[in-house]
Amino acid sequence: MTDILVYVPNSGKHAAEVLTLARSLGDVAAVAFDDAAAGLAGEYGAAKVHRVEGAGIDDYFVAPKATVLIDLARQAAPDFLLLPSTDEGKAIAARVAVALDNGLLTDVSALEADGIATQDAFAGATIVTSKATKGFTLATVKAGATEPAPAPGTPQVETVTAAVSDEDQRVRVTQRVDEPAGDRPGLAEAGVVVSGGRGVGSAEDFALIERVADALGGAVGASRAATDSGYYPHKFQVGQTGTTVSPQLYIAAGISGAIQHRAGMQTSRVIVAVNKDADAPIFGMADFGVVGDLFQVLPQALEEIEKRK
Repeated sequence: MTDILVYVPNSGKHAAEVLTLARSLGDVAAVAFDDAAAGLAGEYGAAKVHRVEGAGIDDYFVAPKATVLIDLARQAAPDFLLLPSTDEGKAIAARVAVALDNGLLTDVSALEADGIATQDAFAGATIVTSKATKGFTLATVKAGATEPAPAPGTPQVETVTAAVSDEDQRVRVTQRVDEPAGDRPGLAEAGVVVSGGRGVGSAEDFALIERVADALGGAVGASRAATDSGYYPHKFQVGQTGTTVSPQLYIAAGISGAIQHRAGMQTSRVIVAVNKDADAPIFGMADFGVVGDLFQVLPQALEEIEKRK
């Protein structure tokens, strides 16, 4: 079987997706820096877990973790090394690629056993197939690439002791801020996302978007135009420069469908668009579209949703 290293950063859905994809390609050896990540690796079918321990790893930017992965890749000579396509995952992967003089594929949405990857290029406007021509297949996997499927087992656990070198101490983390958890599910993890755009018109009118999201047990999102206009906080932005989501249901209200927004939600299972402009680009990718005023359409939808609860 093919040998695959997978960096598992946490216990989130994205990490579970990467493990599921990796398992379809061969035997998975997960690299985990805490017990939650190690537990997730076992739940999603890793045959082996490299449990990394060491003081000070989290006190610095990604360099210490990259060094661990570089060393493991040199020892194991894997066919694949996969990471979630997050800011951290891409930063680690870039360091691994440079250190090992290896090719690198980013934002992969599908991957075959021969290393051929599918990627969304130009913010999703073009679909391409690519393959690393130097070294093994080193890739970051975008959220929503596959549906996470548990495969509980008891992996072999190997403790890896890591020391932070002087070289890895160039950038120190000086502060971490934990965002208070709200009553709604996290944007990246939600099964339903209701997003509002410039067409919502004001911060006050985003209350309607919140009401629909709450009725469906979902998360609230926003387009870049809406966040730039001050209608909703930037941390809820969906898009290429915001959060990538892949829910079962995505409702886009008052969103025209700029290419950078589509790049962040195009893997949603069902897309519903509500917009007054019948020529809005969002309708080109919507499974269901309603041409109309969102302030007339959404209250009617909300009424029907409440009837069925």
